[in-house]
Amino acid sequence: MRRDDFTVPAGAATVFPGHANGTQAGLALGTIPADAAQMDLIFVQGFEGETIIGIDPCELDQPQPLRIDVTAGLPRSVACSTDQIGDTIHYGQIREGLRELMQTHRLQLLEALAERIASMVLDDFGAHWVRVVVVKPKKFEDVDAVGVAIERRRSVARQGGSLLDWMGHGMVPS
Repeated sequence: MRRDDFTVPAGAATVFPGHANGTQAGLALGTIPADAAQMDLIFVQGFEGETIIGIDPCELDQPQPLRIDVTAGLPRSVACSTDQIGDTIHYGQIREGLRELMQTHRLQLLEALAERIASMVLDDFGAHWVRVVVVKPKKFEDVDAVGVAIERRRSVARQGGSLLDWMGHGMVPS
């Protein structure tokens, strides 16, 4: 068995912090994946910005509001022991990455934007697992919001080593 094969007891349903009953704004955010039982979760919830994104002609000329939630998982952040920001994911830097991405991307679909955000968090910030929710609030007059939610995890190629190596040396991937 690999060290990164964490398990959650059968029937355990752990919801994301700060979300009553695992939901926010009517969107089910779900439970933590079974292999994330030993993960520390760093999150940016309710980021709001405007960007040009969409496929309808009316969406391509004017920026529209988006709401983004990012939850990043680290296998037991070293920062829990060291109290040093360099040993974890700095959520302020995730926020800055989101702000820059809103200004520079040239994507049409929310799925593609969510994928770009997930890649940023995995590659630039060393997360082991990430969940990204991208929402267009009030896109339609009779709907509160539309959007996408994706989950990604670091591949072996991205990790550059095993989780056992990182945990054995008291380090997280960077």
